[in-house]
Amino acid sequence: MPAPTDPNLIVGIETADDAAVYRLSDDIAMINTVDFITPPVDDPYWFGQISAANSISDVYSMGGRPVTALNVVMFPSKQLDMGLLRDILRGGHDKVVEAGACLVGGHTVDDEEPKYGLCVNGVVHPDRVITNAGFRPGDAIILTKPIGSGVLFNAVRSGKLPFRELERETLPTLAALNGRAMDAALQFDLHGCTDLTGFGILGHLLEVAHGSNARVVIEYAALPFYPAALEMYKKGETTGSNKENRAMVAKHHLQISATLTSAEEELLYDPQTSGGLLLSVPHEQSRELLNLLGKDNIPAALIGEITGDPVGITVI
Repeated sequence: MPAPTDPNLIVGIETADDAAVYRLSDDIAMINTVDFITPPVDDPYWFGQISAANSISDVYSMGGRPVTALNVVMFPSKQLDMGLLRDILRGGHDKVVEAGACLVGGHTVDDEEPKYGLCVNGVVHPDRVITNAGFRPGDAIILTKPIGSGVLFNAVRSGKLPFRELERETLPTLAALNGRAMDAALQFDLHGCTDLTGFGILGHLLEVAHGSNARVVIEYAALPFYPAALEMYKKGETTGSNKENRAMVAKHHLQISATLTSAEEELLYDPQTSGGLLLSVPHEQSRELLNLLGKDNIPAALIGEITGDPVGITVI
């Protein structure tokens, strides 16, 4: 379809960014995003929290503040108890309130499988919009949550991992809002940001590389992983997205110079739900930002850098 030509549209679909941004006035721009998912876990309250945090994250990744949210719900009302839906919505509500936004309604349809998410509206100053196309050569890349949730969800379903272990070690981080991490990052010269979700870390960094016309260099040993994620790949567990994510990245300029096992490599394509932010700041500011994030108990790590080399990704 023809691309929009409205001059007030600051961010559209051109760089596969996390949300759209539209200028309302000289001081206010509106951020629009929508996201919904199938249940990553059977617990309805955790499902609601994780999905809501995932949806709200797109506003944070643009440098904005969430203001209103609408529920997007698909639910098999004839097959499942409505109490499950109540707990899903309660989880979403609690996250919206935690974010300081207003949950103001939504839309529900009958469906064969539960799905839940939010349409979120936020605000940002038109001159302070952060995108995935702003990463600059010389910047350090900081990731604010570990990787590996996709395989862990599947491992629980297949019985390779106890749910209580996932609930103890992983779910609180997944359900955590990315707002505090972005508040910290905005105190520095933040050049670019995207949140890490279904395309895996290499898929999202590919969007960064193309949007910023730069090369992304990642140090594999610096990547943080959720407990047991590598172990599950070693046991033969995987996800339905790994193969597609790998094929997508392989079409572009990917160089893996690190010596990795097949299980270690799979983590690069692991799809995330409510993942962390990928932040781009000048190298000389990265340690101070990491210290600030650490003081707020945010499990951030410096994972790589941006270079002026030809567009692509290098894993060392």
